Amino acid sequence: MNTFARSSYISIKDIAKAAGVSHATVSRALQSSSLVKPETAQRIREIAQRFGYRPNFVGRSLATQRTQTIGVVVNAIADPIVAEMVSGVEAVARAHDYSVYLANCHADPETEMRVVQSFHERRVDGILVAASRVGALYEPIAAQMRTPIILINNQHPSSYKYSVNINSIPGSREAVGHLVALGHRDIAYIGDRFGYQTDLDRFSGYRQALELAGIAAREEWIVHGDGKLEGGTLAMRKLLDLPALPSAVFCYNDMTAIGALRVIHEHSLRVPQDISLAGFDDLFLASYTEPPLTTVRQPKHEMGRMATEILLRILAGEDSDARTEVKGELIVRASTAPPRA
Repeated sequence: MNTFARSSYISIKDIAKAAGVSHATVSRALQSSSLVKPETAQRIREIAQRFGYRPNFVGRSLATQRTQTIGVVVNAIADPIVAEMVSGVEAVARAHDYSVYLANCHADPETEMRVVQSFHERRVDGILVAASRVGALYEPIAAQMRTPIILINNQHPSSYKYSVNINSIPGSREAVGHLVALGHRDIAYIGDRFGYQTDLDRFSGYRQALELAGIAAREEWIVHGDGKLEGGTLAMRKLLDLPALPSAVFCYNDMTAIGALRVIHEHSLRVPQDISLAGFDDLFLASYTEPPLTTVRQPKHEMGRMATEILLRILAGEDSDARTEVKGELIVRASTAPPRA
């Protein structure tokens, strides 16, 4: 029979007594500290579970000056990229007994900084910012607040001490190289008119692939949307109004490509028979379009995991630079094919 009833309040002190270890050892084990032997930590967790232990977060916060919370700043909560990225954040946070708070800054730098300040005032232990428009300007802010800030896909043209970014250049170069390998030489690019870092990098990959193939870029085939469906439709209409049409189009992201796909269908043209189309990101929608979209897969879930792991390492006292880059993966689907003879 258990020494403690499940209905009673169970403390760390009670678990320590049952396990025959110190109060500090139990506390470390329940926080997954590497200072506790794995077999000891496992035994302590089993006892805690058997007794129905629930942590007293108020007491822990007062004792440790930690709230076990992480603030996540995003540009649009409805963005499919955000959903996958935050799922990665939550997976790591949940495993370490952290709660996640989500806030929208609408891609506005001033709002972004206000949200970060608001999270700090609410005493979150750390902050993750997805697609930051502020970038390295956080260096002095983080130092002043003494709250670690990790950037995911920083859109500001600067480097930052703690960040997880996708290297878009090789992925874009591979996607356009795929079009070239199919036989395309008339390849357009639909970018993002706001000039974010990811657009600059993806356009660079596009230009590099053309140069490697000895193909001159045509300025009239370089148009810009806004990274959303509507921007993709407007940009594709501009291309279809030109006297000479491209045989293939590489898009800044999948949302742009899906918007472009709609316009191509509206003009009674076929993908890929008349125009091949490729995107970037590999949103869950990309495999459900008609035809399914060739794209560069961005490891969104993994990036969220990596950023959260960096944050937890910093909170554990490992204060070293952690600039991390991940690579994209070309996913070839039915939206690309050789050009018509």
